[in-house]
Amino acid sequence: MNPNQRGAIAETAIALEAIKAGVEVYKPLSEHARADLVFGIGQRLFRVQCKSAVRKGAVVIVRLVSNWHSPRGYVRTRYSADEIDLVAAYCHELDRSYLLPFELVAGQTGIQLRLVPPRNGQRAALIWAVDHQLSGAVAQLGERRSGTPKATGSSPVSSTPQHADTSTEQVGAHQFRNHFGWYMERTAAGEEFLVTRRGKPCVRLVPAHPQLPIAQGDVSSTACRSIDSR
Repeated sequence: MNPNQRGAIAETAIALEAIKAGVEVYKPLSEHARADLVFGIGQRLFRVQCKSAVRKGAVVIVRLVSNWHSPRGYVRTRYSADEIDLVAAYCHELDRSYLLPFELVAGQTGIQLRLVPPRNGQRAALIWAVDHQLSGAVAQLGERRSGTPKATGSSPVSSTPQHADTSTEQVGAHQFRNHFGWYMERTAAGEEFLVTRRGKPCVRLVPAHPQLPIAQGDVSSTACRSIDSR
């Protein structure tokens, strides 16, 4: 297949899987727009750039640049938050679609989604393909957007947790992993977090000593944290 055929198949496959997941899918009328599709999830519309991904061994590679010919020659650019909200990628070899939040791909020319653990046992800084399969990512995104976001303050910019009750906030597994240190600090300060994976509760993060006084801006070395598996 030539690149245009692969791109058309990828966009169609992504749209079909999104519709099956209950997403409202809209198609821009203008050609060569930065957003290929628009997803209606909850009460919000998301601009989506569709990509054709390839499998190379144990990873799925998603390239994150756009290329075109201009009067001045060949142009290659990256995407910005002013243009898109999500990147959707379809892997032809696996017949599977993935959905990535823009904050995960911002400023990058490509990203690798790992299918299986590496042989060297590395775990840090890996992006797992299973955490971003389209149907699960849509469910998690819908949950985050349906909640009432808190003021970000010093929290991660992409964090918009919803309240499971008055004292516990929900956060997706990917978001929790990327900002682990911040959530540990907030937990040591007395907050609780329910970590979900593909939209389902997975573990609860609670302070080991809820009544332990902690000075503002400082986390005591004795404030050990614990994760209670459900």
